[in-house]
Amino acid sequence: MGTISGGLRSLPIRRVLSQFVSLGLIATSALMIMKGLQCVSASKTPAVVVLSESMEPGFKRGDVLLLHMSKDPIRAGEVVVFDDGRPIPIVHRVIELHERRNNKTLDLLTKGDNNPLDDRVLYAPGQLWLHEHHIMGRAIGT
Repeated sequence: MGTISGGLRSLPIRRVLSQFVSLGLIATSALMIMKGLQCVSASKTPAVVVLSESMEPGFKRGDVLLLHMSKDPIRAGEVVVFDDGRPIPIVHRVIELHERRNNKTLDLLTKGDNNPLDDRVLYAPGQLWLHEHHIMGRAIGT
């Protein structure tokens, strides 16, 4: 039987192939779980990690939030995750809503629970409100 020479020892080819197959199965399983969670949560990102102290005391840095994106209207007080083009999505609470009846759009204003001011400084330059397409999901659990 052939062997592969390594730095410290030689391994039989079957053992190396077996390890590659196991690694492939683990990666495939993780991908399947992620895709399944995306389907169940109706969100392209079914889980996010809180990266700052802006939502303390409710959520601490390092908490993992499970997200869901339902068709129900977003309400003031809900914790949402939004993406306005930044590399990292932001987890904050909706503090104000305005519904435009003429085109049925919803304007949202968010704020971190531990922040003194609302999030307008985080939005794109000139943008005063978030819109529903910015919302990646609502926090449903940690």
